[in-house]
Amino acid sequence: MSAPESSTKVYIEIVKQLRNMIQVEGYQAGDKLPSERELSERLSVGRSSVREAFRALELLGLIETRRGEGTFIRDFRGHNLVQLLSTFILQDDRARTDIKETKYLIEWDCLWLAAKKVSEEELQSFRNWAESTVYTDDEFFYHIILLADNHLFMRMWTILKDYYNSLKFDQEPVAKADYIKLVDSLLSYNEQLIKDQYCKIRNLSSI
Repeated sequence: MSAPESSTKVYIEIVKQLRNMIQVEGYQAGDKLPSERELSERLSVGRSSVREAFRALELLGLIETRRGEGTFIRDFRGHNLVQLLSTFILQDDRARTDIKETKYLIEWDCLWLAAKKVSEEELQSFRNWAESTVYTDDEFFYHIILLADNHLFMRMWTILKDYYNSLKFDQEPVAKADYIKLVDSLLSYNEQLIKDQYCKIRNLSSI
C-alpha cells in the first residue's frame, strides 16, 4: 500500500483492499474474513489500522465480530457486498453527496442535543476555549459532539469526517468569530438561532 501508516486515512485504503479481496476471492455472506494479524501481514499495514477498518465496517453492519470465532461477512438478503463496499468508499457522486449531507446532519443533531443537555456553565467553559484556542473545524465540532454525549454519533461522525476530508470538498474558511457566534447561539438555547448560525458556517440555505 502506498498510503503511509501514520496517515489517518490508512483504514480507507484497507477498506478498498478488502473490497478487492472479497471480489477476487469470491467471499459470500457468512464467510469468515482473515484475522487482523493475517490482514496486517498481507496488506503490510499495522494491526491498529486493520482494527479501525473493521470497526468502520461493523458500525455500518457490513461485517460482524463473534467473540472467540473471528470476523464474518453479514447476510445482506440479496444485496451485493462489493457494491455496498464500493458505495461506502465513495465510488460515485451520489455517495459523495450522501456523506456530506450525513456529516452535516450529525453535526446539527449534536448541536441540538448540546442545547438540550448541557448546562450554561459548561457552555461558557466551551466558549472560553473557543475564544482562547487555535483550532481546526474538525477540532471545534469534535468538542460539540463531546458535549452532545452520544457515543454512536461520535463514532459515526469520526468515520464520516475522515471520508469527507479525503474528498477535499470546496469550503470557504470559517472565521473564528463565526464559531464563537455559534457557541453564543447555544448559550441562548434558541433553536432557530443555533440553526441559522450553523447554516452560515456550512454555507447552507437550510437544514
